[in-house]
Amino acid sequence: MKLSGVMPALVTPFGKDGKVDFKAMEKLMHHLRDAGVTGWVPNGSTGEYFSQSTVERREVLQFVKDFAKPGETLIAGTNAPATREVIEQTAMAKDIGYDSVLLAPPFYTRPTQQELIRHYETVLDAVDVNLVLYSYPAKDGSDISFELMDHFADNPRVIGIKESSGSLQRAIDIASRYEGKIQLVSGSDDIALDFMFWGAESWICGPSNCMAKACCDLDRTFKAGDMARAKDMMKTLYRAMNILESGKFVQKIKYGCELQGLPVGECRAPLGPLTDAEKAEFRAAMEPILNW
Repeated sequence: MKLSGVMPALVTPFGKDGKVDFKAMEKLMHHLRDAGVTGWVPNGSTGEYFSQSTVERREVLQFVKDFAKPGETLIAGTNAPATREVIEQTAMAKDIGYDSVLLAPPFYTRPTQQELIRHYETVLDAVDVNLVLYSYPAKDGSDISFELMDHFADNPRVIGIKESSGSLQRAIDIASRYEGKIQLVSGSDDIALDFMFWGAESWICGPSNCMAKACCDLDRTFKAGDMARAKDMMKTLYRAMNILESGKFVQKIKYGCELQGLPVGECRAPLGPLTDAEKAEFRAAMEPILNW
């Protein structure tokens, strides 16, 4: 399975009643499709899966599956704190029609690498899906080591790794070691162009919720070979991307959607609202993107 293009790690809109707002989600997804995204990644950390009930997670997966057109990539976020729950979430996604899932290390437990290898093996044994690993040690408290990737390098169902550590050196190492085996997927948004240069043909991208045209244009421009223009685009995107990486990531993306005329509500607790100063800083960085 070849991953390509910009695939938004979808936000989950919430209405004033606190429930999932599927009308807002549909409007957002039409906007993203018009911008040129190649697929959909619901129920990741940007989608606040941690705050959703199992019923809500199923409803979101079903809605996205029903919305998707043939040829659009579908990757379900099925993370949970325990292996048993991950298997339940993954089986649910498979039942709905997802053949691929995105899985970070289970949060809080900080498993060893051998425990993490067993975790992924157990999930793959239990459910017939493809796996995209998700490396984000700053959030999960646990890394995905080269020992683990070596273990799965020849497993055809471990198709890629979304690399969100922020380390370009690590991304280069992954691209070099696992070429033709584990696909490097861009996940460090403020160095996305560097990832593309080192072989990442796909980008699972939270910021594309609020800057889809710019992200898709960057991807298309790079693939067309216009490096000078791609560099200028990345310069324009960098400030907003960097502010996102500095904290309150999901809140800022949801505020960015509001700036685009696509309100998606507030985040659920424990995530709190942005301050006026945080809004002003991000709004200023978004200005050239809003006028893209």
